Amino acid sequence: MDFDEISPDRQDKPKLNGAFLEIPGSLLTRLTSEAFSRLAFTFTREHLENLAAVVTAESSSYNDKLTASLLLRNAVIASEGILPLCQDTGTAQIFGWKDEGIITDGDEIQALTSGIENTYTTKNLRYSTVIPDSLFEEHDPGNNLPGQILITASQNRNESGPVFRFLFCAKGGGSSNKTALFQETKGILNEKSFTGFLEKNIAGLGTSACPPYTIAVVIGGISPEQNLLALKLATAGWFSERRPGYDYRVMGTEPLRFPDWEKKVVEIAAKTGFGAQFGGQAMALSAQVLRLPRHGASCPVSIGVSCSAHRNICGYIDKTGAWIEKTEPNPLSVPGLAEAAAFSQQQNTGPVHIEVENDIQKTRKNLSAIKPGTPVILSGKILVARDAAHARWRNLLEQGQPLPGYTAKYPIIYAGPAETPEHHIIGSFGPTTAGRMDAYAEELMERGAALITLAKGNRSETWRRTCEKYGAVYLGVIGGAAALIADSYITGNELIDYPDLGMEAVRLITVKELPAFVLINGSGQDFYEELVQAAKKT
Repeated sequence: MDFDEISPDRQDKPKLNGAFLEIPGSLLTRLTSEAFSRLAFTFTREHLENLAAVVTAESSSYNDKLTASLLLRNAVIASEGILPLCQDTGTAQIFGWKDEGIITDGDEIQALTSGIENTYTTKNLRYSTVIPDSLFEEHDPGNNLPGQILITASQNRNESGPVFRFLFCAKGGGSSNKTALFQETKGILNEKSFTGFLEKNIAGLGTSACPPYTIAVVIGGISPEQNLLALKLATAGWFSERRPGYDYRVMGTEPLRFPDWEKKVVEIAAKTGFGAQFGGQAMALSAQVLRLPRHGASCPVSIGVSCSAHRNICGYIDKTGAWIEKTEPNPLSVPGLAEAAAFSQQQNTGPVHIEVENDIQKTRKNLSAIKPGTPVILSGKILVARDAAHARWRNLLEQGQPLPGYTAKYPIIYAGPAETPEHHIIGSFGPTTAGRMDAYAEELMERGAALITLAKGNRSETWRRTCEKYGAVYLGVIGGAAALIADSYITGNELIDYPDLGMEAVRLITVKELPAFVLINGSGQDFYEELVQAAKKT
């Protein structure tokens, strides 16, 4: 792991005073600001190499290669520092390990928080957090605060003086939502039972959190809280390598790691057939499997993921200054990446081209008979609406009022873009998880709305049956390619309703040759369900 120095101002310099290292709060702020700026726009070279390997692997399906290639093109665009990698620029999470002898000049939590705010309010990022006003009411604070900050005392003693180490994470809601804790028993602690547990629950992750994933599994824990903290750190790659002087204890205990089971987790993920979102073997790039002590009467087991927008980097402050893990500012300099990114631009015969007509029924008929899993290219106008807008539409129906007329005129994509940069049509734009809107199936489709929807991930049996009933179609859009979509495929953007909802306002966008995949067709054939059934037969 290589690091860049954050050049301090004169007043920022840390000072070694005997056994103590004095760190000004302004340096904590600048390190944090730089960390979240890098996380929003760039990947580490290792992550880019892993994505490129999906494109070149013989085991990868066509859809695997196409998806990974588009993710690499997205990384190239985002590295320019204007459009972030993903529209869900995430909640800001900081883990700190503070050696004995570290002295800061004030409220270090506030100093770190200021660094978060600096980046999120100046870099065209999206505000995803909401603040409670009461048990049920809440509001958007307009700065993506608060961050999640946990600082732990470290007992490491370094000959060169104390060190303050950090792990910075930008965590999107889609991958966070896939965290699951299971209260198991000792009965799971054998190869057959544990393998069966993994096969069931890795398949249960689905694709809505934007694979290819880093999958983490933690067995044991003196408490559920210890287990879940270890899981969080594992999804961020904290245990990937043992670095001298680092403290890998989690609430007092250092987990055991099992590379043989990590390989097995990746193999199980490949057998699901989900692949890199749209079928194949590239569901997981890597895995971490950890074991902790446990109470004899308890055996917590957790599973979690980091998505294809793998935004986790380390930093530290020692007597020499502040240092941040290197990311790749020029992805095309990575050997083989340019060729891998070009794969998607060379595929002219695979996708089916669909014009999104003003007559949605005509467009629906053009899509309805296409075999699930087929890539398509869309051009035309699409309505943008997600959770908050759907809730308002339902409220209208509950009051006996009709839906807005636009709902039956256009396909609907579930999305909430990041802030729009100057001289751009729209901010980073990508799909949100489809399943959150499944409860609206009947009430929308019976009124002619939602007959064509676009999002990411698998949908419920309720949605599939309603699609079959009304001949509706569900299309998947690649998750994790938000800079690419905003830059290359959206040519128009109009705010048409609910401006007070911010990033969840209703918009009408114009797309040109937007890549998508048919996931449920007009006959109710469900691509992901077919993959699940095929995996069971094998």
